[in-house]
Amino acid sequence: MRPTGTPQRNQAPAQDGPRVNEKIRALEVRLIGEEGAQLGVLSTREALERAQEVGLDLVEVSPDAVPPVCKLIDYGKYKYQQSKKAQEAKKKQVVVEVKEIQITPSTDKHDLQTKQNHIRRWIEEKCRVRVYVRFRGREMSHSEIGFRTLSELLSPLDAFITQEAPPKFEGRRLAVTILPKSEKDPSKTTDHKEKTIQMPVTLSAP
Repeated sequence: MRPTGTPQRNQAPAQDGPRVNEKIRALEVRLIGEEGAQLGVLSTREALERAQEVGLDLVEVSPDAVPPVCKLIDYGKYKYQQSKKAQEAKKKQVVVEVKEIQITPSTDKHDLQTKQNHIRRWIEEKCRVRVYVRFRGREMSHSEIGFRTLSELLSPLDAFITQEAPPKFEGRRLAVTILPKSEKDPSKTTDHKEKTIQMPVTLSAP
């Protein structure tokens, strides 16, 4: 019996980076010199010969063009430079860890002091802290108590924290993010992007 169904074709592995030298499949290419000069449309064989004459690689930089665009490049040096650029960009990323704390409108003063100590330590470590006030049952009808408890938690820390935005409700939880006051200082702004990795460490009130 013959096998039924559509036969599966062997798929070529995905191309890792641009095609270089003999891996270029097009019959002709538009060639750019090392300094950016347009050298015209040549057969791929002629372009490879040009590359060999000057001791460089033929690199396909625009494979979707018709014909594909290739450039004469020292590919080993190019890969090294690209790797260095990626490393420099990674160094400039600011990784911010976000901790979490939960309280309720009825959290007592002793528990608030414990949580203040945690917040103080995390802020000193340049972490951000997401604080939630969780409302249960009829507590939602007295939301002002939750705001007051949140104020009791954060007011003693005002000297070195700031709020990213005013507290707001997320469902049945009142939420606010606090961060080191220095992060809001305009004189210390940087021109690179921050990358925030959220790593919740939750301390819940009983």
